Amino acid sequence: MDRRVTPYSGRVAHVSLKGRISAPLTEGRSGRIVVPLADLRDKPGGARDRQLLMGAAVTVIDHEEGHLFVQSRRDGYCGWVESAAVGEGPEPTHWVAAPATHLHTEPLVQAPETASLSLGSQLAVTAFSGAWAQTPQGFVPLCHLRPIGQWAPDAVSVAESLLGTPYLWGGNSRFGIDCSGLVQVALHATGCDCPGDSDMQMEMGRPLAPQEGLRRGDLLFWKGHVALVVNPDVLIHANGATMSVVCEGIVEAIRRIAEAGGGPVLARKRPG
Repeated sequence: MDRRVTPYSGRVAHVSLKGRISAPLTEGRSGRIVVPLADLRDKPGGARDRQLLMGAAVTVIDHEEGHLFVQSRRDGYCGWVESAAVGEGPEPTHWVAAPATHLHTEPLVQAPETASLSLGSQLAVTAFSGAWAQTPQGFVPLCHLRPIGQWAPDAVSVAESLLGTPYLWGGNSRFGIDCSGLVQVALHATGCDCPGDSDMQMEMGRPLAPQEGLRRGDLLFWKGHVALVVNPDVLIHANGATMSVVCEGIVEAIRRIAEAGGGPVLARKRPG
């Protein structure tokens, strides 16, 4: 079983694994990420696998050393987060559609900010004050939000809004992102499901026949890497060569990655 999507902490397992694993079982409890960004780690205080954004729904399965073992409700990814990152709150009504935004203490441009939020974060809007949305965490410019269900029409445009974002292994936000994080954030913003890592993403969608040309929104996969097609000649990806999100010529990228030891393109997929 792939530990990344297996709700088993090493001590306690979710009831969905009944009959498949010998361990105490729990139904867990529901929670939400209540901090702007939470690292999802392979063990308490361990290496970052992925990140969860504010408002993400999780199932809490175990606890240890100030950490909680959780499973993301959206993509099934499992790992340990700091206990303070999980709490309870109202069902989100809106998502952050801008690359990033701030929470403010008052509905004023001049009001102090208390936190920064990345694209894809989810908030419960409780009231409106002119051009501002009020949430339990503070005020957010309404122009940066969309109602949940009102998704972006184009994943590539979402990815392009993150151009220049610094590369961060396991990152899922405007403040740092990796190749699979960029694809997941972009597809989630269009309302599409998407797993967290590139090897999982390579299993989704329809393989393109050898004679089929690339079109906007297609995915190119290498071993351990993925990119979105902007047009038949250009891709966009978060990469370690520039340590950022950039657009790059497809032919040039394929050559550069091969010369760097990354191997050939392994798959061409069309999501949906």
